[in-house]
Amino acid sequence: MLDKKSLKDAYGQEVWAQFVGKPSFEVIEREDGFITFTHGAKLLFQEYKDWVKPQKQAIKFAKGAVLDIGTGTGRVPLYLQKRGHKVTAIDSSKLSIKICKLLGVKDARVLTIDQVDRFKPGSFDTIVMFGNNFGLFESKKKAKILLKKLARITSPNALILAESVDPYSTKDPVHLAYQRNNLKRGRLPGQNKVRIRFRYYASDWFDYLQVSKKEMQDILKGTPWRVKRFFDSTNPLYVAVIEKR
Repeated sequence: MLDKKSLKDAYGQEVWAQFVGKPSFEVIEREDGFITFTHGAKLLFQEYKDWVKPQKQAIKFAKGAVLDIGTGTGRVPLYLQKRGHKVTAIDSSKLSIKICKLLGVKDARVLTIDQVDRFKPGSFDTIVMFGNNFGLFESKKKAKILLKKLARITSPNALILAESVDPYSTKDPVHLAYQRNNLKRGRLPGQNKVRIRFRYYASDWFDYLQVSKKEMQDILKGTPWRVKRFFDSTNPLYVAVIEKR
């Protein structure tokens, strides 16, 4: 019988299902009752040739020792290892990290973004946050705290390669109403409170942040970081190359 913690790893179970060749899908449930049914974990196993263009462009800036936050199946570390980088992959999901190791990621650990201060100062030269993982910052306030933690564990000329989705691209009245309600509650419009479901697995509720470019730059104010450049796609997804001031 699975313990309560295992039952909450809906994301890990979804990825594991894809890994072993079983049907993989993901249900994202938002606090207002809105449900999104996604393709599942197939994209997490993509090779570099199939990555979206902004990721291909941004990864060229990776240098030195790399920390991949929210690594999933380890596709970024696997690519960078081949190019001689020392890469540490972290994810909150034990099953995801198990897959990383089975696929050949040399250093994969079960850690959350909140636990990055366990690394020694100056440990990394590049931080990667692909897969919309700027969202792991959760909120403007928490982002500023975590960005300072990332500054401590990185070298003086370090970079963050962070992906997000512009929440203002939607015209869906349901999403627009949710964004207006967020503003009334003192939250950023793209601060989505959600949980992930897969079969009978369900994660805890958590905030997942989507920001415009302007909001990202605003979040970086007062931190040791600033945007160097953006790489756009043909949809609301974009990747920012963020440098230390």
